[in-house]
Amino acid sequence: MTNETSNHISIREPKRRKFFRVGRIDRAVTGAVARLPASVADPGLIRLSRSADFSMLWLFLAALLGSRKGTPRRAALRGVISVAGASFTVNVVLKTVIARRRPAAELLPPHRRLVPAPTSSSFPSGHSAAAAAFLTAVALESPRTATALAPLATTVAYSRLHTGVHWGSDVVAGAAVGSAVALATRRWWPVRIADDARAWTVSNAPVLVHGKGLLVLVNPAAGDPSYDPTSDIAHDLPAAAIVRADPGIGAARQLERTLAECAEPVLALGVAGGDGTVAAAAAVALRHHLPLAVIPTGTLNHFARDLGVYDLRDIADATGTGEAVAVEIAHVEHDDGTGMRTAPFINTASLGVYPDLVRLRDRWQPRWGKWPAFAAALVVTLRRAQPIEIRLDNDWRRVWLLFIGNGPYRPHGAVPAFRERFDTGLLDVRWLRADLPWSRTRAVAALLPAAVGHSKVYGERELPELLVHLPAREPFATDGEVIGSAHRLHFRTAGRLTVYRPDESNNL
Repeated sequence: MTNETSNHISIREPKRRKFFRVGRIDRAVTGAVARLPASVADPGLIRLSRSADFSMLWLFLAALLGSRKGTPRRAALRGVISVAGASFTVNVVLKTVIARRRPAAELLPPHRRLVPAPTSSSFPSGHSAAAAAFLTAVALESPRTATALAPLATTVAYSRLHTGVHWGSDVVAGAAVGSAVALATRRWWPVRIADDARAWTVSNAPVLVHGKGLLVLVNPAAGDPSYDPTSDIAHDLPAAAIVRADPGIGAARQLERTLAECAEPVLALGVAGGDGTVAAAAAVALRHHLPLAVIPTGTLNHFARDLGVYDLRDIADATGTGEAVAVEIAHVEHDDGTGMRTAPFINTASLGVYPDLVRLRDRWQPRWGKWPAFAAALVVTLRRAQPIEIRLDNDWRRVWLLFIGNGPYRPHGAVPAFRERFDTGLLDVRWLRADLPWSRTRAVAALLPAAVGHSKVYGERELPELLVHLPAREPFATDGEVIGSAHRLHFRTAGRLTVYRPDESNNL
């Protein structure tokens, strides 16, 4: 025997011993389970194990969680995504690469066996992977809910061992894969620490019992075209004055006109619609020093979600008790060719390809999810885009897009997803450079693995104000809607607006 052959054998021997020890432990564990006396739990574990076939159990629980807004719905969505990723990793990748026989049926008594028995590779356990993926994903969003689900997920994983279709190491490996996939979702979809962004508490907001003193502008064209929220608002806020939006006038002008004509004193403004309508109402409320009640009836309701308001019931409760916070509202001053104009924005403003990008993302997001929709929209818009020149930090820069957020967005160095604070007085400024070789390709290549923050094509700042000069007039958007074109723009905070929001601490 040569020295080279001897070295190969000596390298393989420790690996063989490790696998032998794992196999010996697996056989010992399976033998111990097989010797357990028959009990009423046996048929229940068989039914539970079958209920998790094709992840049906977890999809059912996700549907239950998804029926509730806020954290439960986010937990359900992350859970479904994690289960899908874990199932693909285990059943399509690992089971195809690693072939392992399942435990022999004779090792267990007949009343314990699953019939028919699975025929795929034993390693790793797909049921355990799905259970761990769903549990871990839910735990990221709602630890309290995950605590309630932990016994169920653990029992599903054990049922694969109890019914004799997996070895113990299959179950452990499957659970490890599922948890890893769920944890990996944080890279593309960051975990939100709290449902509502931090803001200044307002203690002297008017108490509007049954909505008395509240003027509500309702835009029935926003959101679901088959749903008109007017009757529901009249039911929950019977003393409020309700005005339906006239598309020929404009929300801000209509509110101003109604305020001037109101015989009864108006203590607060309300708005039911999408973010564009909310921004118009916010500008009027800020101008008249009135609190604002936001009823989220739009398609995406970014501002309301960051604020922590999810439905009409939240507003009815908050206005009835006078619970409110103060948030920063931003605006952009721009020249429209005839003079300087001011346009407020509650979420974002943008130049370059970003307006088209947002429109495509919002169109595809309900089907694909936010991150895949954003990546696809970025590829499409960058492919046909032309760079723009902006003057930033006293230097001219060629960029594909410029993003300005009303308040710092999270996560840093990635797609802006949500805000954790409304009290900083800062703008979130981000851009993609167009002056580097292959900048579009580099941007997409960095975005897909969520590493754009480490790319040289990406820039990010938090500033109290931003002056932008353009060599020619360029279109710009606020809150996802193109509102005009300009070659000089001044972005800054416009002031603090009192907004009704329920105080969750009162529910403890």
